[in-house]
Amino acid sequence: MNGHEEVSFPVSPIGEYFNSSVLSISVLGVMETEVAIDVSQIMSIIKNTFLPINMRYSSTMIVDKEGHKHWKQVEVNIKEHVKIPIFPTISDNLYDNYFDEYLSRIALEQFPENKPLWEIHIINYPTSNAAAALIFKLHHSLGDGYSILGALYSCLQRVDNPSLPLIFPSSKKVESKANDKTILSRLPHNVSLVMNGVLDFGWSLLKSTKMVDKETPIRSGNEDVRFQPVTILNVSFCLDSIKEVKDKLRVSVNDVLIGVIFFAIRLYMRSMNHESVKTKTTALVLLNTRNTRAYRSVQEMLDTNSDAPWGNRFSFLHIPIPELSDTNYSKPLDFVLEASKIIKRKRYSLAIPMNGVLLDLVKKFKGPEAAARYLHDTLKNTSVTISHMVGPANQVALASNLPVKGIYFYSLGSPQSLTITAMSYMGRLRVGFGVERGFIDAHQFKSCIENSMEQMIKEANKNF
Repeated sequence: MNGHEEVSFPVSPIGEYFNSSVLSISVLGVMETEVAIDVSQIMSIIKNTFLPINMRYSSTMIVDKEGHKHWKQVEVNIKEHVKIPIFPTISDNLYDNYFDEYLSRIALEQFPENKPLWEIHIINYPTSNAAAALIFKLHHSLGDGYSILGALYSCLQRVDNPSLPLIFPSSKKVESKANDKTILSRLPHNVSLVMNGVLDFGWSLLKSTKMVDKETPIRSGNEDVRFQPVTILNVSFCLDSIKEVKDKLRVSVNDVLIGVIFFAIRLYMRSMNHESVKTKTTALVLLNTRNTRAYRSVQEMLDTNSDAPWGNRFSFLHIPIPELSDTNYSKPLDFVLEASKIIKRKRYSLAIPMNGVLLDLVKKFKGPEAAARYLHDTLKNTSVTISHMVGPANQVALASNLPVKGIYFYSLGSPQSLTITAMSYMGRLRVGFGVERGFIDAHQFKSCIENSMEQMIKEANKNF
């Protein structure tokens, strides 16, 4: 960029909320590689491919005299954004513990206000999963997971044939029958849809303002929880096994995932405090509100008429986590079916656009900080946030000589003791979770997720 010309453009409303006095949300992405990373090659990719993707990557966030936030384009010193840690030499030459601790440490670090809100960490040390890894830390005000991953995918190419586009798995569920009802026959359904939407909106409003989840083994209630140290871990599952459960129950992969997580949460709560399994506990499930779920190119996302525009285009679904009883403890698939029923009803609920309108009204009459506080309380009053992204089905490479072995991500900065993410890649599903250190036992929680998945698959094979 020409250093003599100042370029600025307004920050989106959600971008303002996510970088405010009460919220600072970031995304931490991990890309595992099969070989060691050439630092000079990464620097070249950042300069020639990453930075030109979007002006936000070369801009800082400033506040004008009227209090409005803008992106101001600046000169970027790439070396200030690339971190290359030095780990001590160890005998077995596997750095899993150092890698996990490094993730946990940078998760708490804040971005400098005078530099663009991203950084890349090059970890040239082997772990049990990979020969090396790239860590992408980007502030959520730059865009949501769809935007950030869509930009990342534009930098990748297929290993088997770089000239072909990336392939993504289908997320469609098995349909039981065609929907050929007439408008008249659907009238009761439409009336029910409106009534349920109003009820959902009312409950969502109460959850964001008055109804706070009680303290449990997964919710400390600590007012400063977003500033507390975190432990970050992940677990990997075979996507084909999840699809078998999906096909037998005639639900979606996302339904199975949510059911597995809900059952795992209750198993963990049971192991920590048996009485807590019947405590009313709420999850926030993130939902992409674009007109399409398919990824678009960066050029298409930046088009003003795009059906998948760049930015933060998502909403929250308040989902009550089913209680754990002696009956459904032995029937874990009930958690999948219950999750599917609730999500199916709420996915197209009028509460979603109504919540968006409410947030706009709060900003208009009380200002962006008040809207950010509303979002903060929406998160704080619940027990866990769950987000799920779809990755390539085939192996990809960042460059012709840097094949990617695994991709997963985390969400940072939420005022919650537990956040969970999931991402598919090459037939595997990586479930990541960040927990409040010293409050949630991360390894016990990981064990509960593995146990939950194992029981789901076992019951599905036994009963179907």
